[in-house]
Amino acid sequence: MSMENSNEFDARSEVEGLKIAQATQAAALAGAQATQAAVSAGMTATDAAAHAGQVAMVLAGSIGAVVGLFLGLAISRR
Repeated sequence: MSMENSNEFDARSEVEGLKIAQATQAAALAGAQATQAAVSAGMTATDAAAHAGQVAMVLAGSIGAVVGLFLGLAISRR
C-alpha cells in the first residue's frame, strides 16, 4: 500500500510540474507577442514621424524658394 501511495504522489507531483511548465510557457509566449506588437507600433510611429519631418522640410524648402524668387524679382526691378 505504501508503494501505491508513493506512485500516486509522484504522478500528482509530475502533473503539477507539467501544469506549471505549461503556464510558464504560455506566459512567455504572451510576453513575446506583446513585445513584438510594441516594437511594431514603435517602428510605425517612427516611420510616420520621419515622413512628416521630410514633408515639412520639402515644404519649407519650396516656400523658401518661392519667396526667394519673388524677392529677387522685386529687388531687381528697383
